[in-house]
Amino acid sequence: MIALLSSEELEQRLRAVGEQRYHDKHPFHARLHGGQCTKGEVQAWALNRFVYQAHIPVKDAYLIARAGDPALRRAWRQRLIDHDGQADGEGGIERWLRLCESLGLARADVQAHRGVLPATRFAVEAYVNFVRERPLLETVASSLTELFSPKIIQNRVAGMLAHYDFVSPESLAYFTARPEQARRDVETALAYVKEHARTPAEQQAVIAALEFKCDLLWAMLDALHHAYVEPGHIPPGAFVPARA
Repeated sequence: MIALLSSEELEQRLRAVGEQRYHDKHPFHARLHGGQCTKGEVQAWALNRFVYQAHIPVKDAYLIARAGDPALRRAWRQRLIDHDGQADGEGGIERWLRLCESLGLARADVQAHRGVLPATRFAVEAYVNFVRERPLLETVASSLTELFSPKIIQNRVAGMLAHYDFVSPESLAYFTARPEQARRDVETALAYVKEHARTPAEQQAVIAALEFKCDLLWAMLDALHHAYVEPGHIPPGAFVPARA
């Protein structure tokens, strides 16, 4: 029989998931942050990650629509603003598009998801479906990868600026606002999970939800590594980097 965890113990278990499974430990990120990627690999990463970024407000809209608590809806809708902006030309999605453009990718191709890996499409669709179909408590818990993102963002910006002459602080502007936004988002989601996971089964479910999200992010990098690093099998129809 599984014992009920205290709220502090539950938080420790959730943080342990990140220590074991978060994608900052993936070999592709080691290459990206360490300056070992070719420009084509960086382009492929930015292109495929855009699909995930573009669907963040979609999954958040599903979560808001399912939430019965006005306080949760009010807190969560700030995430839509963070990514979509208050007007055209604002928000995290726009800043990610500018990153892709700075790498030499055509905006229209990125927005249309042309050349995206099949595994990326399947992973992002799985995440949206998870938020749409699983219990609300689990969908909130799946967002808690934000617990671990400030560290990876810090390493990414420092590493990419140090090693790649084709990126600049301006092109990496997406990451400027994210650490503070992530801390705010974590405060809301973690408090909700700790308050509403009231049985051992519910606590195990929220831990499993966070594991699922970490596995999904890891699988996306697996696909990138397989296609563009080793063994270099790019699927039909996927982005092919220009020869250096």
